[in-house]
Amino acid sequence: MARFEIVFQGQVQPGVPQEQAHARIGQLFQLAGEQLDMLFSGRRIVIKQGLDEAAAAKYRAAIERAGALCSIELMEPAQTAPASTAQPATEPAPTPAAAAKGAGKVVPRDEYMAAFVDVEAPDFDIAPLGADMQDDYEAPVPLPIDLSALSLAPVGSDMGELKRDLPEVVPNTDHLKLQDD
Repeated sequence: MARFEIVFQGQVQPGVPQEQAHARIGQLFQLAGEQLDMLFSGRRIVIKQGLDEAAAAKYRAAIERAGALCSIELMEPAQTAPASTAQPATEPAPTPAAAAKGAGKVVPRDEYMAAFVDVEAPDFDIAPLGADMQDDYEAPVPLPIDLSALSLAPVGSDMGELKRDLPEVVPNTDHLKLQDD
């Protein structure tokens, strides 16, 4: 079965303001700041890989509704594994920097990023459409408390104060009269 990947290079649809597309893509992928700027850096970024044709079309439609452009590229069979580092057939021959990156070395883009050359970070991916993002629920463990000495009141019981036996007070109405007019 053919597998596809969604490739984004920071391109905006004609007639859509850059700021508007930037904000909508940030909202779509829940990104802000440097992460969003990196997405619009113009570099080739694979947003999602290993998709079937229908799922890839859904991603493309969502990105296009946000005002940006992306492409759907066919993956090589070796790329269907999540940790694969093979180059897609549509890319030109790797540059020395890309070859170093493929060999496990990170080539920094500037002096600031040179400090992070030896950092190993996970390569997080975007969850598929409709995925459950909630952690598995674990049932609470009951506490070892002895409740055998307690009981429940019967249904309809008055749980308020005990009623006091007060004498019934009847108001004096002897001075009141009814008149017909």
